[in-house]
Amino acid sequence: MPADPLHRAAMPQRSTTSLPPSGSGASAIEVRRSARRRRTVSAYREGDRTVVLIPARMSEAEEQRWVSVMLDKLAAQESKRMLGDRELAERAARLSDLYFDGRARPKSVRWVTNQNTRWGSCTPSEGSIRLSHRLQGMPEYVVDYVLVHELAHLLVPGHGPRFWRLLEAYPRTERARGYLEGVVAADRLPHQPPMREE
Repeated sequence: MPADPLHRAAMPQRSTTSLPPSGSGASAIEVRRSARRRRTVSAYREGDRTVVLIPARMSEAEEQRWVSVMLDKLAAQESKRMLGDRELAERAARLSDLYFDGRARPKSVRWVTNQNTRWGSCTPSEGSIRLSHRLQGMPEYVVDYVLVHELAHLLVPGHGPRFWRLLEAYPRTERARGYLEGVVAADRLPHQPPMREE
């Protein structure tokens, strides 16, 4: 008896699970390939796992690129849930514990709207850290990098070799710096007026 096409089993999906890049916030990444999915890629968090849904026809290189893109997108969406000053201070305390054995303890950590040329600032004598509101909505690892950078200033005020050695503890330093450099470069690009349709 032939199978009923309306109740035929769905095409099998290939699923792979891997460890995430360090600092991504998830303990595992599961990539699910689907023959039904033609062009779209999506991702969501499922507990401590990130699930990325991709078309079955994608190459391994495309898969890796899209997993990275989707992890960044999820991180940006999660950080858009605005952190208040209290949450920012709690996050700074966790980062200090994680990367500086709790030695960097700011007295205050807050968002400010008057820093348009800096991402963050620190006044070691007061123990205060201020982050530019422009960081809100950026991926978590970028905000964390700026916090770690300013926390390091509580331990070493300048930007000498000792300071940069402290920052080596944060695994996504180079990636976050590249992201911020890209934002600055994009701001410097000439803005083209929209093309008119004729």
